[in-house]
Amino acid sequence: QVQLVESGGGLVQPGGSLSLSCAASVGIFSRYAMGWYRQAPGKQRELVATISSGSSTNYADSVRGRFTISRDNAKNTAYLQMNSLKPEDTAVYYCNVHPPLSRYWGQGTQVTVSS
Repeated sequence: QVQLVESGGGLVQPGGSLSLSCAASVGIFSRYAMGWYRQAPGKQRELVATISSGSSTNYADSVRGRFTISRDNAKNTAYLQMNSLKPEDTAVYYCNVHPPLSRYWGQGTQVTVSS
């Protein structure tokens, strides 16, 4: 059974950076498109960025130019580099395959952008 474990969240000041990681438990990772999602308090979960098995990327308008998604298939890991963070980026960040499957939602990692 595939498990996805997010890490790297924390508290950062506006304008700062964080790097998130998503580690998959099994070696089938390379066949899946992956996505990073986030859910802010009181809001629905939203798609932030996706990366195909061939490493083509797409971004939500709200993060384009600030966030970078990448993957390392040899390590079964996806990444989200977040720069120029804003208070509105505060949310729990999750990774999943894309389109997401309910059985793969993990605990997420909290990102808080505040001065």
